Amino acid sequence: MKKRDNLRRRRSFREPRARFLIVCEGEVTEPDYFDDIRRMERGIIELEIAPGGVPKTVVERAVFMKKQSERDAKRRKDENLRYDSVWCVFDIDEHPFVPEAKQQAHANAINLAVSNPCFELWFLLHFQDQTAHIDRHKVQHMCRQHMPGYQKEPPCDVLRPHQVEATERAIQLENWQESRENAGGNPSTGVYRLIQQIQEACRR
Repeated sequence: MKKRDNLRRRRSFREPRARFLIVCEGEVTEPDYFDDIRRMERGIIELEIAPGGVPKTVVERAVFMKKQSERDAKRRKDENLRYDSVWCVFDIDEHPFVPEAKQQAHANAINLAVSNPCFELWFLLHFQDQTAHIDRHKVQHMCRQHMPGYQKEPPCDVLRPHQVEATERAIQLENWQESRENAGGNPSTGVYRLIQQIQEACRR
């Protein structure tokens, strides 16, 4: 995350707080989950659902909103209007143009929280290890085993107590995939990095 005067912005008219933009492809699961994070943390988190729901449109929307915030900050001379950190949250699944989306995000200093095969893998890691290749439907089925009744709306009160374990599992899985020269392979998720950054920034 880009730091500007340790989040003490010049010409600020309110207490400086970390400001995040999270652009999602999902219309229910991801927004509901990050809504809960927003309620728990004191940072300014803005959620945006990208039209089209594929990685390329997610990144394009994030780029547009980031540049717009920079223009607004310059025009109004208020650095609070800039985002401290911009994230795109999307799945690998069977989406097209994923490499192009990643390249565009990198070129515009936008962070990625990518899950392979799907976002619900992050939920599954709250309850168990997962190293075998797995498809979206199997992930969702296993999530329902741990969270009876789960469909699209995540039971955040059930997930929240296991977040530390999920982070540890996600890191171990990421390291394991990298050791196999399969970074970002199935299964893997980078959602934990976004959660960590929000929590660290909002508790300063």
